Amino acid sequence: MMAILPKNVYAAQMDAPHYGESIERALPELTNGTPITTALILLRRLFKDAGLDSVHYGSAKWNPLGEIISEGSKVLLKPNWVRDRNSFNNGSFECLITHPSVIEAVLEYLIKTHPSQIIVGDAPIQACDFEALSQKCKLNDMKTRFGQKGYNISIRDFRMTKMLRSKYGEKKELCRDLNDYCLFDLGNTSWLAPITTKNTEFRVTQYNPDKLKENHCLGTHRYLIAREVVDADVVINLPKLKTHKKAGITGALKNMVGINGFKEYLPHHRKGSPLKGGDCYPRGGWLKSLAENCFDKANKCKTQPCRYLHFNIAAIANRLDTVFFKSDHNIEGNWYGNDTVWRMCLDLQRILHYGKNDGTIADTFQRKVITITDAIIAGDGEGPLSPSPVPLGVMTLGTNAAALEWVHSILMRFNPEKIPLLANAFAKNKWPLADFSPGNIQVHFNGEILPDIESVASFSWRFSPPAGWKGHCEKENGATR
Repeated sequence: MMAILPKNVYAAQMDAPHYGESIERALPELTNGTPITTALILLRRLFKDAGLDSVHYGSAKWNPLGEIISEGSKVLLKPNWVRDRNSFNNGSFECLITHPSVIEAVLEYLIKTHPSQIIVGDAPIQACDFEALSQKCKLNDMKTRFGQKGYNISIRDFRMTKMLRSKYGEKKELCRDLNDYCLFDLGNTSWLAPITTKNTEFRVTQYNPDKLKENHCLGTHRYLIAREVVDADVVINLPKLKTHKKAGITGALKNMVGINGFKEYLPHHRKGSPLKGGDCYPRGGWLKSLAENCFDKANKCKTQPCRYLHFNIAAIANRLDTVFFKSDHNIEGNWYGNDTVWRMCLDLQRILHYGKNDGTIADTFQRKVITITDAIIAGDGEGPLSPSPVPLGVMTLGTNAAALEWVHSILMRFNPEKIPLLANAFAKNKWPLADFSPGNIQVHFNGEILPDIESVASFSWRFSPPAGWKGHCEKENGATR
């Protein structure tokens, strides 16, 4: 039984957001030499506010996660390691990924539960240089520090393929074997089933549409999940709070896209405009269609020069469309009308909670899931790959991702009811993520119970939404910073 009620969300905020050392030094429950960071202090505050192991708080025996995680458990930590660099003018790395100090803070308390296995893993975008990311995050140093304490931390890249730069574009390289994954087919129970016809053309940027069609068509909706996830007793979800061009927001819910290891299993949008049964862009002329067709040809090409040629034709056609038809440059489902990506995200949440390690879906939760969100330096604007930093100074804790994300959206000054991923996360069905409504969420902020969920706005920062969401997801009123 979870020690934190699903409807409860805990949040703690600092005045001067940063990831450096804290002025506090005496933490009796941790060993001497433990780096005392601001993330560690915020996390400690969250555990205290949640009343975890309150009997031993303030002593060396304090073991807050021990009320949730049993000794000998297999534990997976799932951070957001989407990319090794911020593509926005060499922008901030801190607002792009889950900060390593947040991961290490969680590990400090996790090892007190004496798990049998600790894995930290994610599936970044295929162009991510995982070695460069590891160096920036000093993951080897982290492994060494915890190794000296007697715990072997395994760092895993869940991607089955990665893309390497070459003279004429990109090529894929096989990284893992199919045996490292568990295949799930949600079939007609998938959230994608209601929008799937024999003519539906699902797409994910820069991947072969034919392979995507094999995995998502009438009666078939398949996902390839890293075996580490379904074998875990506990999953600790460690998202970075950011805006997202396709989903509006990425955090507690969308972070689980990284448990799928092969991008050809992840529909992100549908080809064409709504007038043609798609949700790639609001409107467009024949040049937009030409650009889409060229992208499809590029993604099917087996040679790099062929890919390079068709990608460039597509880019030119798309630019000309913005000039002659006055449309925006969006051609990847980057707007509020994307009716695909949220469905894929909720499918993955169902698998995370109800999925068994034989690829079937049970009627009850199969593992414990805890979410600890890094919003110390959050991201807005053109997230998730090109965010701008927002010094929010917040970390959140909870056991229900839907409840957490609802609170996150209010912290961003967004209206959760206007973001499909959030509006549908509380749906009642055979495999619900929440058995309560958003109105039942109880928020504990800096140790105080707020009178209602909208009171979160007093701690908020007005985030700038992605271009395709402006004017469609913001709260009309409320505090700004």
